[in-house]
Amino acid sequence: MAKRDYYEVLGVQKNASKDEIKKAYRKLAIQYHPDKNPGDKTAEEKFKEATEAYEVLGDDKKRQAYDQFGFAGVEGMGGGGQHDYSTVFRDFEDIFGDFGGIFDSFFGGGSRRRSSSSKASMQQGSDLRYNLDISFKEAVFGTKREISYNRNVACAECGGTGAERGSGRKVCPTCGGSGQVRRSSGFFSIASPCPTCSGEGYVIDHPCRSCGGTGLIRKQQKMNITIPPGIDSGKRITISGQGDAGPNGGPAGDLYVYINVSPHEYFERQGDDVYCALPISFTQAALGADVYVTTLDDKKIKVKIPAGTQNGKVLRIRGEGIPHLHENGRRGDMYIKILVRVPTRLSPRAKVLLKELSEIMGEVENPEPVPMSEL
Repeated sequence: MAKRDYYEVLGVQKNASKDEIKKAYRKLAIQYHPDKNPGDKTAEEKFKEATEAYEVLGDDKKRQAYDQFGFAGVEGMGGGGQHDYSTVFRDFEDIFGDFGGIFDSFFGGGSRRRSSSSKASMQQGSDLRYNLDISFKEAVFGTKREISYNRNVACAECGGTGAERGSGRKVCPTCGGSGQVRRSSGFFSIASPCPTCSGEGYVIDHPCRSCGGTGLIRKQQKMNITIPPGIDSGKRITISGQGDAGPNGGPAGDLYVYINVSPHEYFERQGDDVYCALPISFTQAALGADVYVTTLDDKKIKVKIPAGTQNGKVLRIRGEGIPHLHENGRRGDMYIKILVRVPTRLSPRAKVLLKELSEIMGEVENPEPVPMSEL
């Protein structure tokens, strides 16, 4: 079968950049690698074809010769003929290094690139989450709360090394401290975690009895945190470095405090504004009145009810809402929904007066419906 054009094999244009060529080859190599397709001869041939194409197009001199003279131009240059594919990439990290996780998922990875030094195995500790319930008013005006939670800290007995005092770690004899062992697989040398040290690069002959060799112990921690005014449910407060300590002396993770605000009996929040409902009598609604309303911070403020106020009307009181988060001095508004209450019990005298009022007002027995557009 005639050989296909190398650009066609990789699915790129002739003016493709080196990055585009590398990306195209990477995609095909992952798709057709023999370890992913065991026993599939077609996939193996496509992998060989793609590797041959990349060997040529990924090299500037070979690509120039191929562009000028075709397959004949790369004969004798390690392209266009029979190849020892194991020499194409003695260490494929130059093309797959930034996508190591992809190969890890295929080839039993989970390994980390590490040097022989102990610092290479240092990892950041896990972040922790704490759910904190606070009252509506605590959220509005801010507060301080003490929290208590468990976190991993460095073992005081061994100083976080995981080894008994007087002993220590030593370089893993199997992997030489790299944390990896390699095996030949198809055309590549595949790295996997060292089975002796579980990928750590070192072994401990005498583990610390306090922490069992982990270098970490579980400890309860208490701390006071400040809840800023204006915080709302679902917001979080980040406390750096107060999560789990990292293994092998690695930096600690962060603590995330998630806020849950309990509902208020009379107020409801929407953004930085607050809403409440205020009942008035139908005479107050008809004649108008001055009433006193209690605000969030327990102040009594006078609110003027205009004469002829209808049920459901909303009045706005500026600056009596929720403080803006992180903006001192600014607050949202307070909205008061008027509920006109109709009395359910009337004295004989009240009935007489209302009947008289009804006659004066000329109330009708067959009122017209209100258009929906007016509601």
